Amino acid sequence: MRIGILTGGGDSPGLNACIRSIYFRAKEYGWKTIGIHDGWKGLTEKGK
Repeated sequence: MRIGILTGGGDSPGLNACIRSIYFRAKEYGWKTIGIHDGWKGLTEKGK
């Protein structure tokens, strides 16, 4: 299974800790995590 991690908007307190927790929990289950660059734009545009 793969999980995409996308954040929309600017930084907020605790964001890095949240992303880190998602990554390590997914790793425990053997899932692959994917960081999506440029928010929703990066998710929806093809070829990036």
